Amino acid sequence: MFFAKDNGYPMKKYFYRLLAKYLAFYIRSSDEVTEVSPKNKWLLQYLGHPLAHSITHLPLAQDQLLAKKTAYVVLNGNLHYERDIQAFLTNLQQLCTAQTRVMVCYYNALWRPLTHLATRWGFRSHLPEQNWFSASDLKNFGLLADYEIVSEQQRILCPIYIPLVSYLLNRWLAPLPLFRWFTLVRIAVLRPLQANRWAQPSVSVVVAARNEAGNIENIVKRLPKMGDHDELILVEGNSGDDTWEEIKRVQATYKGKVNIKIAQQPGKGKGDAVRKGFALATQDILMILDADLTVSPEDLPKFYQAIVHNKGEFINGSRLVYPMENKAMRFFNLLGNKAFAKAFSFLLNQRFKDTLCGTKVISRHNYLRLAQHRSFFGDFDPFGDFDLLFGSARLGLKIVEIPVSYKARTYGKTNIKRWSQGFLLLKMVWFAARKIKFI
Repeated sequence: MFFAKDNGYPMKKYFYRLLAKYLAFYIRSSDEVTEVSPKNKWLLQYLGHPLAHSITHLPLAQDQLLAKKTAYVVLNGNLHYERDIQAFLTNLQQLCTAQTRVMVCYYNALWRPLTHLATRWGFRSHLPEQNWFSASDLKNFGLLADYEIVSEQQRILCPIYIPLVSYLLNRWLAPLPLFRWFTLVRIAVLRPLQANRWAQPSVSVVVAARNEAGNIENIVKRLPKMGDHDELILVEGNSGDDTWEEIKRVQATYKGKVNIKIAQQPGKGKGDAVRKGFALATQDILMILDADLTVSPEDLPKFYQAIVHNKGEFINGSRLVYPMENKAMRFFNLLGNKAFAKAFSFLLNQRFKDTLCGTKVISRHNYLRLAQHRSFFGDFDPFGDFDLLFGSARLGLKIVEIPVSYKARTYGKTNIKRWSQGFLLLKMVWFAARKIKFI
């Protein structure tokens, strides 16, 4: 939309490099990218993606449909020119599977007078803009054409290169509240609302257990049945009590009644134990349940129904809605949970109330995609929560929270070291901010 004429090349180069950088956060080198009806070549050129291509029109012919399914669809300003946005988005479903993400770049109506000046001064060609629409308009068009907005971000306060000034405005100020109201570009991530092709899927429930000997048998007894081939994976990690012996005893006791896999983690931390458990999992849906039973196993069917019925693609528990049992969470832990939820809502452009709840659910397919590109954020999360949250946000997954009742422990002591781990969490927030928000 901006800088469509070649005589704006230096500014065009800077603008499209910025836009490509923001899109590259989501778009992986191993997945196919399709830009629909591009107005120029610049975005794909600076995206530099080995599997990127463009198509010029929709709808596709019948013999093209299967060949053209793609992981990412990029719309760079297209919707400003479409006479019928609803019909365009409906036809776009031809390119999509349930896992496809549609990246919609559109422009802030506050900049409309400046676009007219840019046209008058020759920095852009005369283009027949028909539509200036808001985020709520896009949400409504998506609803009508069977899409859902997963997240949205605001970018670029200065579309031309001015040494130091452009860097300060676009990297550090544009993402901040108030400043982002005046940004030029909106980037919305849409997911097609296509049904999951699951027929009564089964689950792999992973439990990381450290010094939890008194809870192991209760986990097995209370675990509800969800699919026909559910499995429970118990991973012991560096316990000082007889947790490992209890895990082996319970596996032998319930053999033939409950499919139990057991392992000892190779490293340290809950995240390492969960990754070990997920590596052993074979079912369609992966679940994490904390061994302390502060979240009831009986709540897991709520998570199961949410992911099976496509309410979300990453389901996160929230302990901060219902009243907690006395002594379930200490005061400073509660404050920390609320603060980190606010921080991650800002960073990931999706709403969170509780990022640290141990109960989390994701499909095995999406987890494998997430794990394939784990190196983007690094491997220093001992908890495992943020590895999954960051990775899900980068995949453009729809994240949904399910409120759960949080109970006090009935056995053992907490493994949480709130001060030292709190400082580590702050470090992770800052690291994520530079990888996700301030880029």
